[in-house]
Amino acid sequence: MAKTETATLWVRRWLILIGLMVYAMILIGGMTRLTDSGLSITEWDLISGALPPFGADAWASEFSKYKQTAEFQQQNYNMTLAEFQYIYWWEWGHRLFGRLIGLIAVGGFTVFAIRKWIGGTLAMHLLALIALGGLQGAIGWWMVSSGIGETDRLDVAPYRLATHFVLALVIIGYTAWLWLDIGKKERLSIGPAGRWLAIVLLVLISVQMASGALVAGLDAGRTYNDWPLMSGEFIPSSYMPAELGIRSLFEGRAATQFNHRMIAYLIWFVALAGIALMRGKDGWRETGTMAVLVTAQAAWGILTLVSSAPLGLAIIHQALGVVLFVAAVRFVWLTGRPAGSGLRMP
Repeated sequence: MAKTETATLWVRRWLILIGLMVYAMILIGGMTRLTDSGLSITEWDLISGALPPFGADAWASEFSKYKQTAEFQQQNYNMTLAEFQYIYWWEWGHRLFGRLIGLIAVGGFTVFAIRKWIGGTLAMHLLALIALGGLQGAIGWWMVSSGIGETDRLDVAPYRLATHFVLALVIIGYTAWLWLDIGKKERLSIGPAGRWLAIVLLVLISVQMASGALVAGLDAGRTYNDWPLMSGEFIPSSYMPAELGIRSLFEGRAATQFNHRMIAYLIWFVALAGIALMRGKDGWRETGTMAVLVTAQAAWGILTLVSSAPLGLAIIHQALGVVLFVAAVRFVWLTGRPAGSGLRMP
């Protein structure tokens, strides 16, 4: 096998591994959020924080730090040490897995650079991907810090949670794009209408995913659990209460859930309209795949909503959402530049 083919094979395998790990990290993060574990570790230590508490004294110390948070004082004041350990392990595992992704990313890049398998534009893209991973760690702490210290928050700030989640999507989407760009997959021969369809779907799905993070951050999925109305109203009367005003769009449970529903309907309409638009053309199969995924995600979202967002249904809803996002990235790639214009191995 030629050097270029070997390099391409291993770099793409490395990108698949990173993509799968980021996907798992998103789901672990979702479980951490759904189990209310995110504020259990009140400090950030890149090196020493990789080790969990050992012994009764260490656990007592960590529990004492958690007791200083508003979440404990106002919500979990009767929590036992065993219950604290349960949420602690979720947050610790989330952070440890993030460190592991960083080691594999940096280690893989180093090996490829030593073997001279990467260079030029590709090397810059891979460095940018690694830098985004480092930024994600910093934003993760920025998110957690909103719920500790001198604050009355019982959870992390929803907009910081959304920022953290959106950057995770950027990372997994960028990884998928690079994997496609150095492969041999042919792009579709498609006109402007098809390209715009793919772009609009990706933009709408990205906005919807950010909207979903706000819903999760506010626990809005556990309110207004009727469908298709919200407490018997199409637009809930509490959509924009006076005390929140325009901030309702980011901090109001009624507004964020209503917006999440409306964007979902719009995405579904665009996906179904896309089937009619692309019928009989190159790309019709991919459009159909997108429509099926959108429909499945919408149906599962409704089931999750009317069930008051139990942990299992909610995490599957998030998992399907990420799959849909990556499929949208792939659709844009397939309808983009002509074959031969992607990245090339040295």
